[in-house]
Amino acid sequence: MTRTASLLMIAPVLMTAIPAHAADPARDAAWAERLGWGPSAAPDTGPAPGSDAWLRGQLDATPAPLPPAVQAQIDAMRISKEPVAALVVETDALQRDANLLTDPDRKKAAREVYQKAMNALADEARQRFVLRALYAPDPLRERMTWFWFNHFNVQAGKRDIRAMVGDYEDTIRTHALGRFRDLLEATLRHPAMLRYLDNDQNARGKINENYAREIMELHSMGVGSGYTQADVQELARILTGVGVDQKPDAPRLKPELQPLYLRAGLFEFNPARHDFGTKHFLGHEIKGSGFAEVEQALDLIADSPATAHHIAQKMATYFTGDTPPPALVERMAATFRRTHGDIAAVLKTMIRSREFAASAGRGFKDPVDYTLSAVRLAYGDRVIANPQPVVGWIRQMGEGLYDHETPDGYDLTSAGWSAPGQMATRFDIARQIGGGAARLFQPPDAAPGTPPPPAPPPALKDSPVLTKRMATLGKPTLAALAQARSPAEWNALYFSSPEFMHR
Repeated sequence: MTRTASLLMIAPVLMTAIPAHAADPARDAAWAERLGWGPSAAPDTGPAPGSDAWLRGQLDATPAPLPPAVQAQIDAMRISKEPVAALVVETDALQRDANLLTDPDRKKAAREVYQKAMNALADEARQRFVLRALYAPDPLRERMTWFWFNHFNVQAGKRDIRAMVGDYEDTIRTHALGRFRDLLEATLRHPAMLRYLDNDQNARGKINENYAREIMELHSMGVGSGYTQADVQELARILTGVGVDQKPDAPRLKPELQPLYLRAGLFEFNPARHDFGTKHFLGHEIKGSGFAEVEQALDLIADSPATAHHIAQKMATYFTGDTPPPALVERMAATFRRTHGDIAAVLKTMIRSREFAASAGRGFKDPVDYTLSAVRLAYGDRVIANPQPVVGWIRQMGEGLYDHETPDGYDLTSAGWSAPGQMATRFDIARQIGGGAARLFQPPDAAPGTPPPPAPPPALKDSPVLTKRMATLGKPTLAALAQARSPAEWNALYFSSPEFMHR
């Protein structure tokens, strides 16, 4: 019998309910699990997770530096060396040149070069996300970066977004713990969002409502919050002329329009494409004035009580489980309104609440959370040389980084990730991670056929983190672990346990 088959036979025992005492929010590991990506095999020399000093560090406005070996990997990436505008222009030139070729074989080869370049840029972004999540001293920032990316979702595979997605994620990361209003505008100004929701095609006389609808429905106020289809149409008119321009020179404009033209990298507001008529949006009259109309609309959206409630509800679901307590959501929404959307303040309200403490163990890890927490626990004291296997595991479980096609993002509830087929895949990945995962330590540029370096299974059973956790494990999990025939199988069984699946 294979180890995977063995895991599947034991699964019904492992997936029984967690004992109440297994969810003790006072434990350091529990805080790391819930507000970061789980405890690491590396010794922690900073403030105890959950302490006031630790929380201040997590919510600091300035990202903490990465370990030098990790930063060196990121610095070597093309997305770190070239600005996004240059990457887009260069890859667009590859596509344009390929399209000009008439010889079928040369055209095919040139298109393959273009696709390879585009895929490499997206893969660098995915690998950088993994490295930051695994090793950043402020993992709450990285968790919130993923949360906001999913909230303001774009799919890398659409149009030329693969060349932009790394910069888009960086933009979100910069604002992940700041003011929601600033984050909302930062995503609006980014070419990845404008391409993804087609606002670069939104112009006077040729209105495209895609982005306006999703701002209202998904990004801010939420479905059923009181806005109307007329509000969507008026917001689409406000957003006319907000788009993307790869050309180095500004367009020719009438003299009276030139002062209203805006350009920042690939972002462009072209007043010649803008509808300057008066709009009636969310009960307010907005006079035609150019991009200032967008600023007014964003202020109204960000200050709406519906936006405060929608964002609080979504954050609480992400951190506390499928059905967050309404009283907690309301207090978080009140903090949002009082602080004008201070994300860090809303997080503090949640983290220091009785409801947050009581919800420990109720959240089911999605594939991103599950994979990163397993790798951190198994190999956090060793810097991996190849993040691509981690990217692949996450994709195998159905939550591929930047792969979600629709703007609603991936499901935040347990129902989205706990189907039998998904669990079978998860058990197989538990076996791979627990068995040594040698490819993690083989540089991605190794010559084909080069065997990976020896990677014995980590001794999780004897690690300080697991030594502390053993007393919190339920009897079914302990019974299953007692059947392990090797360290690798013990690791796989632990990574398949309900205690590890939840946070």
